[in-house]
Amino acid sequence: MSSDPFPLFDAWYAEARASEINDSNAMTLSTADAAGRPSSRMVLLKGHGRDGFVFYTNRESRKARAIAENPQVALLFHWKSLRRQIRIEGALAPVSDAESDAYFASRGRDSQLGAWASEQSRPLDTRDTFEAAFTAMTERFASGDVPRPPHWGGYRVVPDRIEFWQDRAHRLHERRLFTPDADGNWSEGLLFP
Repeated sequence: MSSDPFPLFDAWYAEARASEINDSNAMTLSTADAAGRPSSRMVLLKGHGRDGFVFYTNRESRKARAIAENPQVALLFHWKSLRRQIRIEGALAPVSDAESDAYFASRGRDSQLGAWASEQSRPLDTRDTFEAAFTAMTERFASGDVPRPPHWGGYRVVPDRIEFWQDRAHRLHERRLFTPDADGNWSEGLLFP
């Protein structure tokens, strides 16, 4: 038993980075809007530490609207090659503009232009419309760096529950649950599979 989930996350994540063929940093983000309607989608982990787990997106998207209505979210990492998953639950808050700017600057130019061209989650009449918007952004920013759009940035999930699930024979799986106390000190317990 341990009192700190973060070294275990780091170890499992490092193993996944070495063994998963594609997108070992992919995680399911589940949200629920004000009416309680759930929605899940894949996003990419772009930073993590004791302060939380970070991803980036269009802040006018469906997911961002749900987050604004209900900041309680869940993350799920599933690494089939390792027969493991990690479930994280907690509240979510925007990362700083400086963090968003730094990450945006590290993205490929086409990804940067796509962030400007996409009206994420809104209806699209044809693919040509999106491609024309992308071309327009390519022309708009042809002479220099692409700045971060004001509607694009990061979110940090601050965990209040982290569960590590390891597959075992005969469905006798191992489930380790970490929760913090009021002072932020973590403790571990086990769950029946």
